[in-house]
Amino acid sequence: MHITYFTSESVTEGHPDKVCDQISDAILDSILEKDTEARVACETLVTTGLVMVVGEITTECYVEIPDIVRKTLKRIGYDSCDSGLSYENCAIIESIHPQTQDIKQGVDETKGHEQGAGDQGLMFGFACKETPQLMPLPIYLAHQLTYRLSLMRKEGELLWALPDGKSQVTVEYHDGKPVRVSSVVIAIHHRKDVVIDEIRESVLGKVIRPVLGDLLDEKTSLHINATGRFEVGGPQADAGLTGRKIIVDTYGGYARHGGGAFSGKDPSKVDRSAAYMARYIAKNIVAADLADKCEVQLSYSIGVADPLSVFVETFGTGKLPDEKLVDIVKKEFPLKPRKIIEYLDLKRPIYRKTAAYGHFGREDSDFTWEKTDKTEVLKTYLT
Repeated sequence: MHITYFTSESVTEGHPDKVCDQISDAILDSILEKDTEARVACETLVTTGLVMVVGEITTECYVEIPDIVRKTLKRIGYDSCDSGLSYENCAIIESIHPQTQDIKQGVDETKGHEQGAGDQGLMFGFACKETPQLMPLPIYLAHQLTYRLSLMRKEGELLWALPDGKSQVTVEYHDGKPVRVSSVVIAIHHRKDVVIDEIRESVLGKVIRPVLGDLLDEKTSLHINATGRFEVGGPQADAGLTGRKIIVDTYGGYARHGGGAFSGKDPSKVDRSAAYMARYIAKNIVAADLADKCEVQLSYSIGVADPLSVFVETFGTGKLPDEKLVDIVKKEFPLKPRKIIEYLDLKRPIYRKTAAYGHFGREDSDFTWEKTDKTEVLKTYLT
């Protein structure tokens, strides 16, 4: 028997980097509510007492960025200086300018010119049968832990908890099949008037056991606030930036990543829209039983509509040759930016909620890239 271990991590919505992702996507949503044709590339930085919003935005509408920032911070739970950032008292700096004409002329659809990709780049999508959501088990469990940490905090079950936090899960595989969780790491930001024993007992009983269940055993190694204290957290402890948690956002390192971040970008940016389509393709291939594991790569050039390459890898689990699957993908799935946007209905204000707990493996009707509605068509290729 071949035994291996794989580890993935997640962060709560109060982690400084995730705060930035949510602010950037909240601004994007606010603009899309008024102007679906807007071009948005919005980046955020947070640090002690300060939020800075920068980027390129071209739109016919106006949104009050400071108001969006404060509402987002309040929703997350940064409601006092003690929490690491106060939504009421923090300073907010903006530096926004329009998208350059050089990019605009390649992206906009005009007479004689099809809408091209908003930038060059390569995007990966992945799916496997380790979970019902067709996600790798380590990242799925890591997200479930951080989500429950935040849920218990908001519901008053962890009165001492503050917004910042992280999880890490190591899964043990036997001959490529997940069988148990070998270790769990939890770091949770907390108020000063709580002892470490209470933190560890509460997190184990109210978060870890409900999420992991039978995957835990007496040999599972648990590390809950391993330094003993986590009193200073959030932006007060660590500066945050949009787009710095791209592995958390996708597959936890289990699959390859092209390097492009998602948050703050409108769907004309293939970093986002093509990554969603690649996930949709991979998930439908696996759901249709054409493979047990599938990775899809799409690549683009700025201003060009057609992808430069389409790559499919099934890691020896495919019912059809990988090159045949490439032909099927090109025939059955829209791959040009405008067609992707239309097919997945991406010009909607749906993005703030993607900015924490992963963009994939979520059961939400707005996450159209998670649908498996192409399975019946794909199954016909097996007959």
